Amino acid sequence: MLERHEIETFLTLAEELHFGRTAERLRVTTGRISHVIKKLERRIGAPLFERTSRVVRLTSIGRQLADDLAPLAAQMDEAIRRAVDAGRGVVGRLRVAFLGEWTAPVLLGAVSLFTERHPDCEVDVHEVQLFNSRSSLLDGSVDILLASFPFDGMACGPALLTEDRVLAVAARHPLAREKSVSLEVLAENPVVQYPSITSADFKRDRTPDHTPSGRPVPKGPAGNTFSEMLSLVAMGKGVLPVGEHSRRYYPRPDVAYVPISDAPPIERGLVWPATNTTERVREFVQAATDANRGSAAPFAS
Repeated sequence: MLERHEIETFLTLAEELHFGRTAERLRVTTGRISHVIKKLERRIGAPLFERTSRVVRLTSIGRQLADDLAPLAAQMDEAIRRAVDAGRGVVGRLRVAFLGEWTAPVLLGAVSLFTERHPDCEVDVHEVQLFNSRSSLLDGSVDILLASFPFDGMACGPALLTEDRVLAVAARHPLAREKSVSLEVLAENPVVQYPSITSADFKRDRTPDHTPSGRPVPKGPAGNTFSEMLSLVAMGKGVLPVGEHSRRYYPRPDVAYVPISDAPPIERGLVWPATNTTERVREFVQAATDANRGSAAPFAS
């Protein structure tokens, strides 16, 4: 088994390819770096680096070892970070976000209970849009997001909200006069599309390629934000299946919302990168679940 300092020394030198910079980063002497690397090479039985007076290069065996060790070291660092978080309690800063105005009250209820339970942890609340919701999670500017399911590639908590689906159509569209419609009408009308960056699973759920009977669904233009998408609907560029919340939060004289009789409800909850499952995140998910217990009922218009 390699010791932690040996792994750190090897991976740092593999990145820097310079003994002096490696020693500076690790705050040890270059002699110490050389000693650790020679010890590793003796244990492995082959050179890990090619050294000359001018350059340091990884050998093929060294490159393979670096590629194999890097993800393991990252997992070790994450495990230690989680242990430190647990040992210190829930402190520091948590950045939470919501996608869509209708989700903000649910998120704020969770924030209120979380801060009551963990007063030493600061909570920042942000709003994200369709085009940057995923990137905000991936780049770490947001720790956890209240959004619609499915949100593939992310860990997720329980559903906090459910709501019926309705079809957004232009106010002058013939379907605007109907009391309800079937998903089959999507085969007869272009469907406004979500931004290209939106996850594939989400698109299949919201704007399917085929109706339940297998008829192809024509694609309309895409919008970057939900308001843009509704504007495309109002212009007659297509129709759009949405949640019942849109009646209340996006009332427009040029858009009508018609119930869809045969569509499953939409579910919304918290999502976050699995690698960011810290104690803060776990406690926030629990607070959100407790604060909204019993509220995951169909949205009331």
